[in-house]
Amino acid sequence: MKYNKIKPIFNRSTSPKIGLIALASDYIIEKDFQSVIKNKNIDLFVNRIECYNPLNKKNLIRMSKNITKVTRDILPGEKINCVAYACTSGTIAVGYSSIKKKIQKAKPNSKLTTPSTSTINALNKFKIRKIAIFTPYPKKLNKEVVEFFEKNKFTVTSNSHFDISSDIKIGKVNNKHLFKSLCKMRLNGAQALFISCTALPALSIIDKLEKKLDILVFSSNQTLIWDTLVNVGIKNKIKGFGKLLRSI
Repeated sequence: MKYNKIKPIFNRSTSPKIGLIALASDYIIEKDFQSVIKNKNIDLFVNRIECYNPLNKKNLIRMSKNITKVTRDILPGEKINCVAYACTSGTIAVGYSSIKKKIQKAKPNSKLTTPSTSTINALNKFKIRKIAIFTPYPKKLNKEVVEFFEKNKFTVTSNSHFDISSDIKIGKVNNKHLFKSLCKMRLNGAQALFISCTALPALSIIDKLEKKLDILVFSSNQTLIWDTLVNVGIKNKIKGFGKLLRSI
């Protein structure tokens, strides 16, 4: 029998490549990304990072030690246009510059976005200075999120939280209950509501919340996805997930 060697022809992909680093216990973030970017000329590649409970600053810093390896394992040797590090409290605990340094060791030419920095970008886009904040976190971690925004010159007019210490339980929160809880928040003159945590199922209720509360509503996943799309040059307005994504 004769063996025939056939020369392969390879595709030259021009689609933007997004590398998503998701917490190992996150139920929600991949679904939210896919909900927004479906039918778009975008390639999404996900790797998961080991996380530790209970949710606190020490464990979030511990988790960050694996960022470079996890990033390197997203299409090894291939260029990624933008890396999205999907942990709000983790970014605040570790610091954006530290995360950027760890990611660029693996993907030196990639842009980076995180939920905390993307939320600041979104707030600045709409010239918002007064915000209400909701988190699912334990009391101490919740306070650290509030303090982060205050340090970045935002006035926090109101704050509520669930006091959940396990990331995996956050992903199991009933979104109808979440909607009702957020509708009952006293906003105290806030120009926008920010819903923290990539594991919280908030994206699908943002449109309804904006109509109910009559203010802008941002969530970690919404701002992260928006900033990622901006970073890779996507300019199509996206309906169904709040004013921010309609503003692209």
